[in-house]
Amino acid sequence: MEYGHISVLSQEVVDAICWRQGGRYVDATVGGGGHAWALLEAAGPGTELIAFDQDETAISAASHRLRDKADQVTFIHSNFVHLHRELTRRQLAPIDGILFDLGVSSYQLDEGERGFSYRFDAPLDMRMDQSLPHTAADLVASLPEEELADIIARYGEERWAKRIAEFVVETRKKQSIATTGELVDVIKAAIPAGARRSGPHPARRTFQALRIAVNKELEYLEQALQDAVELLNPLGRIAVISFHSLEDRIVKETFASLASGCECPPDLPICVCGKRPDVRIITRRPIVPQPAEVAQNPRARSAKLRVAERVLGEERDEY
Repeated sequence: MEYGHISVLSQEVVDAICWRQGGRYVDATVGGGGHAWALLEAAGPGTELIAFDQDETAISAASHRLRDKADQVTFIHSNFVHLHRELTRRQLAPIDGILFDLGVSSYQLDEGERGFSYRFDAPLDMRMDQSLPHTAADLVASLPEEELADIIARYGEERWAKRIAEFVVETRKKQSIATTGELVDVIKAAIPAGARRSGPHPARRTFQALRIAVNKELEYLEQALQDAVELLNPLGRIAVISFHSLEDRIVKETFASLASGCECPPDLPICVCGKRPDVRIITRRPIVPQPAEVAQNPRARSAKLRVAERVLGEERDEY
């Protein structure tokens, strides 16, 4: 199957972070290579791109997509949580710009056998990195009811989380829940018929929650963003595309914390805390796709792009 992921907000990303011709840029979630190609084209000859992804299929697809620019690209098969370690040990820091395109790709959703989608009956896997030890089926089979309900409520913002967890636990006493179809049946049984008649697919929120839990998508995001900022040159940019409110909240709050300066009480005559801002927030409100893009790619409708800029050297300690 061709890696057919459509890059979201591609021109907006280029406009946001491509400020230096021939610079060094990082795509922390390269996927099919669409954003990476756009950055290389915009930044011109001499540009160096470091492309991360935890999905080996994505690395393979991006390698093919970027084959004409292979001498400009370094691929790293790793989760972006290891960004700082991988770049520093390879002496690939500092950098001029970095992109995080969060969440699951269109390709991963459409590749039924990966188990990300409730639209296909397949093994209940959901691992972006196939070397991860636990699948979604493992979580469904082993988590205590209260913990499972908490994951579905917290990561899926599902109002019926407690009831879904109850039904999962009761079902697994009688039979395993090993496929996406079997889990969908349990979720549909748990959610009252009236609540299923409107809104998105009844399994959408639970599947999102399990995917986030399996891949630990939110667990290290704040630290990864902080690490990325540390690696930026002065005036370097960090851009993050998020697709649901939990991701966006973490990005917004992390940027706000990094942009804050002195934290001394206002009645002190001079600053004694020594805290200086690390970034300047470029997008006070997130950039969202234009209607034409959403019409072409409906999955773009929930995307939000936030951008921050590393402050100048005199405003902070040098890298």
